[in-house]
Amino acid sequence: MVKLDILADPICPWCYIGKAFLDRALEQRPDHPFILAWHPFQLNPDMPKDGMDRRSYLETKFGGQKGAVEAYLPVIEKAKEAGLDINLDQISVTPNTLDAHRLIHWAGIEGRQTAVVSMLYRAYFKDGRNIGDAEVLADIADSAGLDAAMIQRLLRSDADVREIVDRDAAARGMGVTSVPTVIVAGQHAVPGAQPTALWLKVLDELAEQA
Repeated sequence: MVKLDILADPICPWCYIGKAFLDRALEQRPDHPFILAWHPFQLNPDMPKDGMDRRSYLETKFGGQKGAVEAYLPVIEKAKEAGLDINLDQISVTPNTLDAHRLIHWAGIEGRQTAVVSMLYRAYFKDGRNIGDAEVLADIADSAGLDAAMIQRLLRSDADVREIVDRDAAARGMGVTSVPTVIVAGQHAVPGAQPTALWLKVLDELAEQA
């Protein structure tokens, strides 16, 4: 088996697109050797706990409405190529994703990590839900087969907050500056939303080596 350590943030559109391209490759090679593990990287580690208005966030980040529109044109184009239905006009809040990363961490303990990651992306980019909200996260946990009541109790506590913050800092300390970043077999870092063809090539090369 070959481990893919994926550093991503559930509000990162390129992470969502990159996952879709990877998923397509894995579907075409159902006997693939990859084991996926998701790791925290917050795009906005200093985001207020309750998040902020989406339009204000984008216009501040990209220098106004025009800059925000121009920045997201390639996102929309690549999302279509990846077969994703992204409804940017449904998103009203840019959340703090610390709690979402805690949920991903807990889902990993239960063997439901990739399912929860997929649901977080869909909830945010397709349904426009606030994935910084504890009720939304508990609902996603329930849909993934986790104990929603337990998740709510954990979210009300500081459980694993330091774990997530330290792992985020460790990634930056290793030189990761953007996501998605995929580390293959603990050795090769693959940055960006790579196309399905690249992952198929990697899988075929691994098959030849085996």
